[in-house]
Amino acid sequence: MRIKIINPNTTQSFTDALQRLADTVARPDTEILAVSPASGPASIESFYDEALAVPGVLEEIAKGDREQDIDAYVLACFGDPGLYAARELTDKPVLGIAEAAFHLAAMVGACFSVVTTAPRVRFMTEHLVSRYGFGEQCKKVRTTPIQVLDLAHSPDTAIAKVIAECLLAREEDKAEAIVLGCAGMSQYRAYIEQEIGIPVIDGTVTAVKLCEAMVDMKLGTSKVLTFNWPRPELANPGRNLKIA
Repeated sequence: MRIKIINPNTTQSFTDALQRLADTVARPDTEILAVSPASGPASIESFYDEALAVPGVLEEIAKGDREQDIDAYVLACFGDPGLYAARELTDKPVLGIAEAAFHLAAMVGACFSVVTTAPRVRFMTEHLVSRYGFGEQCKKVRTTPIQVLDLAHSPDTAIAKVIAECLLAREEDKAEAIVLGCAGMSQYRAYIEQEIGIPVIDGTVTAVKLCEAMVDMKLGTSKVLTFNWPRPELANPGRNLKIA
């Protein structure tokens, strides 16, 4: 099978890291294609950034169905930008890393906390927790004094701050698991888990493995109503979408 990981920002080092990570966890018969859109923000740290990223995400979904024979898609940004719109463009599975991570975290512990980046994204993350129905299981959304690009430019310092917040979540929130709230943290999941002593969930790996299971089970996106194809005058269903 072929799984396409879409990094909605344009920072290539993040995309390359996601490719390497997914290659290590995917089955031998799974091919991973990690891409970034041709244009968009360098990082996604606000609602405005998310809005700028969505057209590129949709174009990559349409391109995957039209040209690349993709079996499933992963949106590798914790805001899950454009997730529901992307599901309208294809009948293949489309998973956002936040939604996937919340589901898995709720299965490995009775409760979890999210550790993410700068304080500005707190409300965005709390909104996702509520939208996906995990308000009871999520003890707290914790932010750190780092920007997304710090994870690329000074990862040792940034991850040390993430670990410090994870330890506070374990002690103060009584969190039984941690969800990493940024795809830039994905490659450090095992190290963070070793340092804090409770399960750490990375949405990228979670989404890749769930995609493999869904393709095996022949489960795709339902087209009966909510995620039906876009109206014909807007786009030929997932085949000929053109976004300026």
